[in-house]
Amino acid sequence: MIFKLSESTIHYPPLHANRGMELTTMTPQQFIDAVLEFTDFESTTHVEPFEWEVDGKKGTTMKATNEYWTSRQRQAHSLHEISYRACYKPQLPKFFIERLSELGDAVYDPFMGRGTTQMEAFLLGRKPLGNDINPLSKVLLAPRLLPPSIEDIERRLNEIDLSNAKEQNSDLLAFFHADTLKEIIALKEYCLEREKNGTLDAIDAWIRMVAINRLSGHSPGFFSVYTLPPNQAVSVKRQLKINETRDQVPEYKDIQSRIIKKSKSLLKDWNGSHLNEFTHDLTSQLTNQDAKDASEIAPHSAQLVVTSPPFLDVVNYQADNWLRCWFIGVDSSEIDISQLKNIEVWEKAMTSVLEDLHRIVKSGGYVAFEVGEVRNGTILLEENVIRCGIQAGLEPVIILINAQEFTKTANAWGVENKTKGTNTNRIVVFEKK
Repeated sequence: MIFKLSESTIHYPPLHANRGMELTTMTPQQFIDAVLEFTDFESTTHVEPFEWEVDGKKGTTMKATNEYWTSRQRQAHSLHEISYRACYKPQLPKFFIERLSELGDAVYDPFMGRGTTQMEAFLLGRKPLGNDINPLSKVLLAPRLLPPSIEDIERRLNEIDLSNAKEQNSDLLAFFHADTLKEIIALKEYCLEREKNGTLDAIDAWIRMVAINRLSGHSPGFFSVYTLPPNQAVSVKRQLKINETRDQVPEYKDIQSRIIKKSKSLLKDWNGSHLNEFTHDLTSQLTNQDAKDASEIAPHSAQLVVTSPPFLDVVNYQADNWLRCWFIGVDSSEIDISQLKNIEVWEKAMTSVLEDLHRIVKSGGYVAFEVGEVRNGTILLEENVIRCGIQAGLEPVIILINAQEFTKTANAWGVENKTKGTNTNRIVVFEKK
């Protein structure tokens, strides 16, 4: 089967349901009751009212604070283990998918990033619908919705000539040994050529996805010399400074063995049996449009949206992803990724996004809009989101604050910080009447 990532829709085999009884989608009141009664982590929900007034309309929405999913790392399916800046845990979308959708329903994210919502939806027997203005997102997610076998990956890698590279890019020698860089460029050119002539299949796409995630990082499993974690590539100038400070020179690292090792890690929880568990059509649709007007996503097509938009000026997605975008033949500086500098501009943009979500979500469907912590908690974006959603025609159900104690350890550059703090996800749940 030819796997054409340039197309917006990718078809998967029909799946067979074999999971027993499952609860139907909760009503708003049932969901509120479930939140209030939640004690899975032996803590009770703290509740406070939030009074709002928008365009002359007044109301009160409950703020509920508790620990609603685990704070432990790497507790989800192995296919999620792809690094991406500012991504949330798979347990976040799972909490809403299990309660606010049913098997076979479509679940959408207009800011899909690495595809956490879509991946979890697929694993739970829902149709993944996703959009991101950055084409990198589709490259990262689509192959994980159709995983090849390790045998196929090894066979294909042995068929690719990694000794033949045309591009010259001496700047990247700040990160890679010359022979490693030659192999990286050879694989890059192979994938781009296959994509251009329409022969890039699921195995090629998987290899490309894994290579992107091995490009640069801070452990021996990456192609690069020691640098920042893989979700934020530094500039060439910054890397040269890191090399000087650490007195390091890039050593040769063969990329084939590292791609195979990471593939085995990603596939350790996947044996293909999932494809025999559902009768529902789980056809995926992944698009690259502005989240304010994702016109390729059909009206009334999604039962649930779980998403997290850019948080003001916290993350520079263009700069962080420049090296990964280079590998797929894209200049990240030319991608129109929002860098929203003030709250007024942010509110206006989010209102437009929520208006498009109102178009996409079915009547009786839900939107879970996560905004995390901003500026050390001095700005409570969930309160702004309430206004945006109401202006977009959505009805607020509850504000859910997932609060977890954590121990932060930052040992990069020899700095250790083991002070405890609180990490929150702040989610506004809306219903479309």
